[in-house]
Amino acid sequence: MSLIVAVDTGGTFTDIAAFDMERGEVAYAKALTTYGDLVDGVMACVDEAGIDLARALLVKHGTTLVINTLLQRSGAKAALVTTKGFRDTLELARGNRTNPFDIGFRRAPPLIPRALRFEVEERVHGRGEVLAEPEPEEIDRLAEFIAGLDVEAVAVSLLNAYRDDRNERAVAERLRERLPGIYVTAGTELTREWYEYERCCTAAANAVVGPRMADYTARLERRLAEGGFASTLYMMGSNGGVLSVDRTLREPIALIESGPVGGCIGAGAYGKALGLPNLIAFDMGGTTAKCAVIRDGEFGLRSPYFVGGYDTGFPIRGSVVDIVEVGAGGGSIAWVDGEKRLRIGPKSAGSDPGPVAFGRGGTEPTVTDANLVLGRIGAGVFLAGGLELDADAASSAIADRVAGPIGMGGRAIEETAEGMLALAAVTMTGAIRQITVERGYDPRDFALFAFGGSGPIYGSLLARELDIGTVVVPPEPGNFSAIGMLLADARLDVARTMIRDLNDGTLPEIRAAFAEADRHGTDIVAAEVPGATATLARSIELRYRGQKHSFVIPVTGISDASALRQAFEAYYRERFGHSDSTAPIEIVGIRVSAYAQTDKPALTRLPRAEDAAGGAPASRPVWFGAAGGWIETPVRRRAALPSGFQAEGPLVVEEYGATTVIGPGDRCIVGELGEIRIAIGDR
Repeated sequence: MSLIVAVDTGGTFTDIAAFDMERGEVAYAKALTTYGDLVDGVMACVDEAGIDLARALLVKHGTTLVINTLLQRSGAKAALVTTKGFRDTLELARGNRTNPFDIGFRRAPPLIPRALRFEVEERVHGRGEVLAEPEPEEIDRLAEFIAGLDVEAVAVSLLNAYRDDRNERAVAERLRERLPGIYVTAGTELTREWYEYERCCTAAANAVVGPRMADYTARLERRLAEGGFASTLYMMGSNGGVLSVDRTLREPIALIESGPVGGCIGAGAYGKALGLPNLIAFDMGGTTAKCAVIRDGEFGLRSPYFVGGYDTGFPIRGSVVDIVEVGAGGGSIAWVDGEKRLRIGPKSAGSDPGPVAFGRGGTEPTVTDANLVLGRIGAGVFLAGGLELDADAASSAIADRVAGPIGMGGRAIEETAEGMLALAAVTMTGAIRQITVERGYDPRDFALFAFGGSGPIYGSLLARELDIGTVVVPPEPGNFSAIGMLLADARLDVARTMIRDLNDGTLPEIRAAFAEADRHGTDIVAAEVPGATATLARSIELRYRGQKHSFVIPVTGISDASALRQAFEAYYRERFGHSDSTAPIEIVGIRVSAYAQTDKPALTRLPRAEDAAGGAPASRPVWFGAAGGWIETPVRRRAALPSGFQAEGPLVVEEYGATTVIGPGDRCIVGELGEIRIAIGDR
């Protein structure tokens, strides 16, 4: 067995990348995502790439199933069991009003309605002392009642279980005994942090997605086995590490951003190899555009993560890649509002029916249709000609659904299509500013790393808007998230709340907490990757005493409190431009990330996929608006460009799953790893 296979299920396409470690060969494929059964799309990619699953050593899989289940509220009917007096924690949430100027503002309803939320008599003191244990008879009566409610899952989240989880474990274990066939999860199995509301939301969300994820994983394992696969399946976690199937079934909420994280891993790896440690990873697919900051080769994590957005969504505690996602993909639909204003997204045509140009029944014009009409993508080369695009249908849809309603009349259709792309660009540049400027970073200090099926089309345009000087397009950008998953290791993040003043007297307790977290993380990842040696990374969560928000600072060793203070103040100054050397600092918690290496290819051994699309036209008219309108533009096949190839824009570079557009005045060069580097204008 020598194959390593990675599959990424996205909103529009399912992508696969498979590397043969013996032969040094790589295979790629894309298929439309099959909403009826996502596994069908996975297996279609396996067949398209000609992968012999009997030779597969590992399969790594990222999926949007968890996040879509929560956004669509299509998960399991679940109940919640909590401490007496705290039945309404999910309803009360936080006291802040996130949108104070909207008098009609309403939060989304809680995942679990009040009728399915129950209490038990128990109490743990905030210091960690068990004051009252739950009575087994009370739990049995509750289990009997829940059994008659036709629920599929139960979440258990007790008030101070983060300090001592004995009561919570007792309730969860007894419910599992009394409710066979019902999915039971406990909050402290997912997070041991002190945030009562967020911990309860996390447990509720895990319960809601648990049965559906268990069913999906079982079907995936069965279909892979039918294809000859008899080795290890890993699922892609939101923290940038892979999880075993067992841990996935216990903690499916850890897959909430399972798909996008693969691209971040790949961007970090390429950045290190190319000597570009600071990147903005920009992934534009068929449904959404996503961006993340890569600093010193590493992407950041955030907690909490808000499902459905900060204003109306709900929080999840856990390690989730710090990524901003907006509804601006190739399938984003153009529409006209009641004031006859052109709008783009967030609704997407997805894969079914897809853009009008796909010829699968779509009637609403999309960003992809606009790019086709403007010549930025070709009609007969996408997916090696496997998906023929209908430019006439796309043009008619834009004329009928957009140009006419907004009063363009007989004016050129390309002006309307250009307006569609401009609006999508505004949304995407806003997302990039959110992940950079709002985090204290200057976009001009980064290179833009563009991938996804649509990302390379927009790379040069976005870089100009943001005054970024360099754009990098990796090989096979349309399958790049799957490539990133090929490179992923196993990872577990352990977090513990510890509210202490930062001084030398508290350091022995902190060191002991780190040691316990080290052991916990090492034991789990070592079990998931047998024979691997775990490596550890520590960080500490600090804040000025009295402040609400805290910040996570990496630590290599804890020699004294003054060193931690200096590290915190340096971070604070970089983020906010000032710090206070006299204010007391408080420790909020400690974090340990444990890693175990999985088998994966080196970047230098990832050759290009064979270009099967045949010859491409030497040139075609492409619309560049103010830069010259229609310009006869050279079109090249990417596989035909040798290392060192250089050209000035305008230029279109086509390949299996993506198209790169180099604008007028820009310059490009093909690097040693097959990447295209684009220098923007005179920058």
